[in-house]
Amino acid sequence: MSGHSKWANIKAKKGKTDAVRGKIFTKIGREIAIAVREGGSNPDSNSKLRDVIAKAKSNNMPNDNIQRSIKKAAGELGNVIYEEITYEGYGPGGIALIVETITDSRNRTASDVRHAFSKNGGSMGVTGSVNFMFDKKGVLVIERTDETDEDEMMMTVLDAGAEDMEALDDAFEVITDPNEFSAIREKLEGEGLAFLSAEVQMVPQNTVVPADDEVLTKMGKLLDMLDDNDDVQNVWHNAELPEEEDED
Repeated sequence: MSGHSKWANIKAKKGKTDAVRGKIFTKIGREIAIAVREGGSNPDSNSKLRDVIAKAKSNNMPNDNIQRSIKKAAGELGNVIYEEITYEGYGPGGIALIVETITDSRNRTASDVRHAFSKNGGSMGVTGSVNFMFDKKGVLVIERTDETDEDEMMMTVLDAGAEDMEALDDAFEVITDPNEFSAIREKLEGEGLAFLSAEVQMVPQNTVVPADDEVLTKMGKLLDMLDDNDDVQNVWHNAELPEEEDED
């Protein structure tokens, strides 16, 4: 299931070093800059900013850092202009990838992403070349404890307007219409629920298993290269990867 491997990837990312955490905070800071530019610095009137703040909190970003990023975005928008650019392509073994970036240099980012693809047996595609294989969905991950009743949780999330819920071993993965994501997240927050992860994702309609160890290794290296790039915000793919990925 893509949900299992996706949550495993998120857990792995959350558990890494302070240096990696700092990189995640930097990327979230760019998302805050985009949200502030589009809707202002007041989260009460800017739903996109509220969503990014929820994502920041789910990644354990301190509130001081969040507020500093908002103030920086509000005060320095004239100095650095970020834009959101999405790239599509095929990785090793024909694995479909969508790479979402926020950049202040379109040429640099395009060159870096293209290099990561070509170095690891993949190739960039034109806009729309793989997008049709994914569905845009809001995904909320709620921690599962021994005290949590699965039926009650299902009723709570469905009453809030969610489309579906999947019970994983250690979490509940809640799926929403992307346009209803903010409202549903806020309703569940109002019920006292906290999120291990809260973001709009590109969910693959079908997943593929890498053909062999070589493809798996190249895919791991491609994902590492993209993840290490400060311009890259999210990478979505349709590969069925092992839950424990220790490519370091």
